[in-house]
Amino acid sequence: SIACPGNDFRLGACEAPPAIMSTYIGGSLTQFLDDFRNGKATEYKPVKKMLQTGVDIVADFEVPAEDRNRTSPFPYGGHRFEFRAVGSTQNVSLVNTVLAAICAEAFKDFADQIEAGTKPQDVAAASLDAHWKVIFNGNGYDKAWPAEADARGMCRIDSGVEAINVLAEPKNLALFADLNIMDPLETLARRDVMLQHYSGIVQIEAACMVDMIVRQIIPAIHAVGIDTKALMDAVRAVKTKLHFIESQADDFTKAKGARELRLETMETCRAVCDSIEETCPASAWPIASYKDLLFLDCNQD
Repeated sequence: SIACPGNDFRLGACEAPPAIMSTYIGGSLTQFLDDFRNGKATEYKPVKKMLQTGVDIVADFEVPAEDRNRTSPFPYGGHRFEFRAVGSTQNVSLVNTVLAAICAEAFKDFADQIEAGTKPQDVAAASLDAHWKVIFNGNGYDKAWPAEADARGMCRIDSGVEAINVLAEPKNLALFADLNIMDPLETLARRDVMLQHYSGIVQIEAACMVDMIVRQIIPAIHAVGIDTKALMDAVRAVKTKLHFIESQADDFTKAKGARELRLETMETCRAVCDSIEETCPASAWPIASYKDLLFLDCNQD
C-alpha cells in the first residue's frame, strides 16, 4: 500500500525508513514481551534514560525508553505505534485500510482461538513466538540489515512496482474478501490504478527531462562549443524506453518498464548532463544550479 513513485527515492534515506517492514519497540518493551512469551508475566515499567549531549553548555536530559527510531518503518513511541513509510504525496486511505485489515484479521484469529478454549496468555505468547522476527531495534540503514532480514525469513520486496503487484496474490485477495472490505475485483482494480499511476508519473517525468535537455541544454552547450553527442545519445535512450512503455497494454509490464526507465535510463542521462554542467560556463548554463537556488538572495539582478 505504500508503493508509490515518490518512495522510489525516499525509502532508505533522509529520515525515511527502509522498505523492509519491521518494528522498533525499544529495549524495555522487547524485554517485557520476551519475558511474557517465556511465561514470566510482569508489570511493564519502562526505564527512562539519560542522553548525554557531550556539550558543556547543554545539560544532559532524560528521554523515554521507547524513544522512536527514525530508521524503522513501524516504531513504538510510547502509547502508540507510528507508521512512517507512507509517501509524502500519497492518499493514506488505502494504507489505513490495509493496516486496519491486518489488525482485524489478527484479532479475529485471537478471538477464534480463545473462544475455542485456548488461554489468552497462550494465544498471545504463541503469536509473539511466530512473529518475533519482525522486531528489529537496530539501525535500519545498516547495509547488513537486508541480509539479516533475509536470514530471518522476513518478506522483502525492493521494487515498488513488484510490491504493488503483490496485491493480486490469492492470500491478499482472500484477506479483503473474507473481512468484507473489498471483493477480489475491487482489490485488483486498486492494484491496476496504482500501477497506472506509477507509469503515468514516470512518463511525465521522462517527457519533461527530454524537453528540458533538447530545447534548453543541448542548444546552450552547442553554442559554447561543447560536444553534444554523448548527451544526445543519452536522450535517445530515454526516448526509446519511453516509447516502449507507451506501447505496452499490460499495466504491470508498463510499470516495470517505467521503473527501469526512471532508475536506470534516466539516471544515466542525468549523469551525462551533470558531467557536462561541470565544464559549461555558468553564464551559458540555462537552468538554475544548486548554488543559484540555495543562495537566491545573492543571485538577484
